[in-house]
Amino acid sequence: MKRYSGSMKLTAALTLPVLLGVTTVAQTASQVPNQQPGQAPVFTISVRSEIVLTNVVARDKQGNVVKDLKASDFTVFENGKPQKISSFDFQNVDLAAALKEKTTVAGTTSIAKMLERSIGEDKQALRDHRLIVIFFDLSSMQQSDIDRGVDSAKEYINKKMAPADLVAVVSMDTSLKLVQDFTADQNALLRAVGSFNGTEGQGFANGGNGDSEGTADDASSFVVDDSEYNALNTDRSMYAILQVAKSLERVDQRKSLLYFSGGLTRNGIENQASLRAATNAATKANMSIYSVDTRGLQALPPVGDASTGSTRGTSAYNGATMQSRLDSNFSSQETLASLSSDTGGKAFFDSNDFGPAFQAIQHDTEAYYIIGFRSTDQRRDGSFRKLQVKINRPDIKLEYRPGYYAPADFQHQKNEDRELALNEQLRSDAPAVDVAVYLQALYFRQNDNHFFVPVSLIVPGSQIPFTQVKDQSKATIDIIGNVKNAQQIVVGSARETVKLQLDANQQVQRKNIQYSTGFSLAPGRYHLKFVVRENQSGNMGSFETDINVPDMKKVPLKLSSVLVANQRTPNNNPRNQSLLVRDGQQYVPNIPHVFRQDQHLYFLYEVYDPAKPASNAGAATPPPTPAGLQRRPDPAAHVLTSIEFLNAAGSKVFETPLIEANAVNIPDRNAVGFQFDVPLAQLAPGSYICQVNVIDDAGGTFTFPRMAMMITAPVAAPAVPAVTPTAAAKPGE
Repeated sequence: MKRYSGSMKLTAALTLPVLLGVTTVAQTASQVPNQQPGQAPVFTISVRSEIVLTNVVARDKQGNVVKDLKASDFTVFENGKPQKISSFDFQNVDLAAALKEKTTVAGTTSIAKMLERSIGEDKQALRDHRLIVIFFDLSSMQQSDIDRGVDSAKEYINKKMAPADLVAVVSMDTSLKLVQDFTADQNALLRAVGSFNGTEGQGFANGGNGDSEGTADDASSFVVDDSEYNALNTDRSMYAILQVAKSLERVDQRKSLLYFSGGLTRNGIENQASLRAATNAATKANMSIYSVDTRGLQALPPVGDASTGSTRGTSAYNGATMQSRLDSNFSSQETLASLSSDTGGKAFFDSNDFGPAFQAIQHDTEAYYIIGFRSTDQRRDGSFRKLQVKINRPDIKLEYRPGYYAPADFQHQKNEDRELALNEQLRSDAPAVDVAVYLQALYFRQNDNHFFVPVSLIVPGSQIPFTQVKDQSKATIDIIGNVKNAQQIVVGSARETVKLQLDANQQVQRKNIQYSTGFSLAPGRYHLKFVVRENQSGNMGSFETDINVPDMKKVPLKLSSVLVANQRTPNNNPRNQSLLVRDGQQYVPNIPHVFRQDQHLYFLYEVYDPAKPASNAGAATPPPTPAGLQRRPDPAAHVLTSIEFLNAAGSKVFETPLIEANAVNIPDRNAVGFQFDVPLAQLAPGSYICQVNVIDDAGGTFTFPRMAMMITAPVAAPAVPAVTPTAAAKPGE
């Protein structure tokens, strides 16, 4: 039995490799359930059929809705190619029947449960009704903007709301909230919109771009570049619209989203993915967006107004300031206009009267046709497909959305869409189960207030579709994860694309892919979630768990996690200061605790702040430490440890010799570190309980942590040495 001792310095940065484990996995041929041997094989044919719905409003020359058309009167074209109409329906609000509603509690229902709790009848009873969502984006509105929006909403509810109207109220400040689910109860809606009144949140002004030219000369010479913040603020709004659309996509009727906003500023291509995702989700949900700029009609004097100082530079006199203000105003409205035009809605700018927005929704949805077709273009390339609807009567004008984005499989998705999908899964409450993921988190103390938490993930090699290039197997996987504290604030994150390139003779399908990273955390409770995606088909898997980083200040015997491994890899990189690297060897945690007889079992654990032996208690008091210096702890200690294995009956079958530590061997962290190397050839295959015995003899304290493990017989072929692909994870601090 060997014992290794070594010191480790405090880490400031962390670089951990991706490691290919050698744990074997069972692999069986897939069979059709309940199929007996010798029977003829059963073949299954899967067919995907998706229908495209579009709303069409037909008006005569006087602007009145034409209500007597048939499916044979319409012709639908997609990218210039005729499509066969497969479904046809007509909705007319004049025929709406009264609904029986259940009692709702404002603020308790979630966006995902819209239309499921407040309406007592089935969704078919929603026929001929208007479904209107009033969305107050408080994150982009100032107090005066909110007041104007609330006043216009109250006027609509009190004077113009029709019996066929079912209205929901949604808001977003720091988070998306369903204030009132769909209802025809005017009093409930008035209470919902009245809850804002300029006090629900405070608008976030658009930031600057770092240029002081044309800004107010108010003794502040530095102008911060807030363009990154503007991008984040816009993305939050787009994601909120996307969530509302997804919650309504199972209802066939046309939905209208009245979006009150103080303008959204985009800074280039960084928001294209979120804008496209929002419009695509709205189109799929048959939801039109009506945007209202709550800033109303704005005066943009070239030299500013009485609320700002005089402008810097010469731009006020050559027209540059005026042009900049006009460009900024146009930019903040352009995103709203895109949302409306791409979803078949309308945008309302530069007016203090918001009533026409409500009138437009009622006018556009008073009667309309729902036409459905199955596209002849089966490609799932995510491209925009232009729609054109024609009618055989020349005196009728048609209104419909200009097109839609085709579904996209993973291979045709753009990089920003792939990243968006990965982040959406990380935020989602629903787990991803297409790829099996296993995770383990340990802890080792860095100092009194911080712990290093190494995290290891395992993905079975059989879950990853490798491509064969000559004599090598290649694949890439995306990994993303974060750690949230008890207040649900992200305190650490990791994001990595790992490229795997292995020799074909390594039989990667029978091995596990292991990824390691780590975080520096203070004592407390945390929630850890990781998402893994293989980049051949786009399948994802997730793993989330709660972890507890202990506060050891009041613990009698302070013990780290017990790390068990069957593999150590050379690591002499001076920049890699992981606490799992000892004597130039990095320990690779074994997550399933399954080992072979021909392997070695490695242990790593630490005891912190051991008590001083009695022989040192009466030692002379050391001289005082000079100011600005810190005295290292007394290295004397007396800690005893051993490891024993118990069989299923609880009988001891093996125990290592007792190891005695008489000194602190990691003085920088005041720790006694233990490393064991146990050859498993002396243990028979089977299940065991491994008990680690730790006794602080000087302090009279002890602990005996246990863990289950399994030892299997060695495989017939010699084990293939593991390969460490060169990829690194960058943990969040």
